[in-house]
Amino acid sequence: MTEKFIKNEQLNFIKKQIALIKDTTKKNVPPTVLAAAIDLAHAKILDLFPNATLDQQEMLALSGLKKDGEYEQYIQRISSFLLPFPKITEQQLKKMFPKNKKLKLPDLSIDHNQLTYLSWNDLRSNKKFIVYELDGKMVGIECKFTPTSKQNYCSVCNCLGEVAYFSTVTKEKKSKNPDYYKSIGNLICADSSECNKKITNVDYLTNFLKDSLGM
Repeated sequence: MTEKFIKNEQLNFIKKQIALIKDTTKKNVPPTVLAAAIDLAHAKILDLFPNATLDQQEMLALSGLKKDGEYEQYIQRISSFLLPFPKITEQQLKKMFPKNKKLKLPDLSIDHNQLTYLSWNDLRSNKKFIVYELDGKMVGIECKFTPTSKQNYCSVCNCLGEVAYFSTVTKEKKSKNPDYYKSIGNLICADSSECNKKITNVDYLTNFLKDSLGM
């Protein structure tokens, strides 16, 4: 039996490709153009899984799908192979942020299947916390969080929505200047649950975390 192998951001990417195919179909384009769009979407999906087994490749195949209902069944079928975000305890979170004695903890009962990263806001202290599995290890960072109440593109999911500015001081040190520090930041979705529904690529997130943690 095929084990779970699809991450949240990968499923979001696949859903986006399916939406593009549906949109192309509605435009009544020539069959050759539609076939090319489907082939391109299929190739992009397989690129997400370079080590996919034959069973997994067959499961991800788009051939034979024509109607909206068939595409919806396809999404439902592959969703059953979604890897949930790793379970984490309140004690583990406290160890990640030992300097924060009044750490506000998130609701850990939320659906972990729809998470690429775990994040929550502490509006009292204007802090945002981000937890992610980086290179097989759970890591967390604490950021300053400034709501903007404006629409802009989120640097994490690269989608338009209500964003806030977040920044953190890196752990990078300079041997000739022990007092050196560098603050890095950008715009992120104010609502991390919405961000998790839209994220299709983790490159920015992983690079931001590595820079923040001095990795």
